[in-house]
Amino acid sequence: MNLLVTGGAGFIGSNLIHLLIDRPEIERLVNLDCLTYAGVPENLDELERHTKYTFARVDLRDAAAVRKVVFEWQVTHVLHLAAESHVDRSIAGPGDFVHTNVLGTFHLLEACREAWLAAHPTAAAAPSAASRPGPEIPAPRFHHVSTDEVYGSLGPTGAFTESTPYAPNSPYSASKAASDMLVRAYHHTYGLPVVITNCSNNYGPRQFPEKLIPVVIQSLLARKPIPVYGDGLNVRDWLYVEDHAQALWQVLTRGRAGETYNVGGANEWPNLRIVEKLCDLVDELAPELGGQSRRLIAFVKDRPGHDRRYAIDAAKLHRELGWKPAHDFEAGLRLTVRWYLDHQDWVRAALARRAAP
Repeated sequence: MNLLVTGGAGFIGSNLIHLLIDRPEIERLVNLDCLTYAGVPENLDELERHTKYTFARVDLRDAAAVRKVVFEWQVTHVLHLAAESHVDRSIAGPGDFVHTNVLGTFHLLEACREAWLAAHPTAAAAPSAASRPGPEIPAPRFHHVSTDEVYGSLGPTGAFTESTPYAPNSPYSASKAASDMLVRAYHHTYGLPVVITNCSNNYGPRQFPEKLIPVVIQSLLARKPIPVYGDGLNVRDWLYVEDHAQALWQVLTRGRAGETYNVGGANEWPNLRIVEKLCDLVDELAPELGGQSRRLIAFVKDRPGHDRRYAIDAAKLHRELGWKPAHDFEAGLRLTVRWYLDHQDWVRAALARRAAP
């Protein structure tokens, strides 16, 4: 396997690469990343001299550069994670989301179609590894990593399944929905062997401090007000990043071509309750800050198009591939807070990179 991971310097991508780099099935792992503010090179410093690892600083919007990577490294498998992903940023500037998430995905699909279908014209019809004896891995395979936000907003009950109609409500989720549809179309039109996963909110080490959990932790350490949108009762399903990475590998190597799999943590929590949990953990793990962190919670005006509730039904993934999350939420959240407390140099470097001209 010559595996291409896009967005590998980011949060999920870097955790994924650390998990996979020593797997015996992988001969070469190429990390394609253009190093936007959210791509942190320090995430992968320790792999610079790894014999399997190659870094390619390439922007997905550059079709020729993307094609060169696919052909030069004879890529056989793709885990496509690279995306603009912050909802607030998509509201302020949707153009980057369309160009990267939609056009960038198109460029990668085109490169793989050209590289693979000439050599493997019946690749999409080949049986998956799940139906074969032994450890054989299907080749080639394009795994597109997406989000539960494409499904829109749920009411107080129910959960998203793979057959839930798409109803994106932000420029970010609309751009991901569009890229999902492109990937699906390349399978049905050209026979490209693809799989798609739609995951719930990830948390864990190395997440850029613009998403809820690391933002709250940093505010707590600085003793600054913690902004909570609206009434704070918007509900999300939380998935520890290492559990997500394990699921991505299972789907890449054993999932059925043309299928979508939802990946969720079975951890539904209102945003306000998450913030309160983080306050309590920081008070426990960093008592020198003085405690009483809940007093820092400050409710602010809700953002436009703020979906009320997400919940993932991951039964298909469990039933077909045997995956289920390994981390208890309380334990995973504690590990996450501890990591940020111990890695403030990483946080400062990441924030400085975003502030640089």
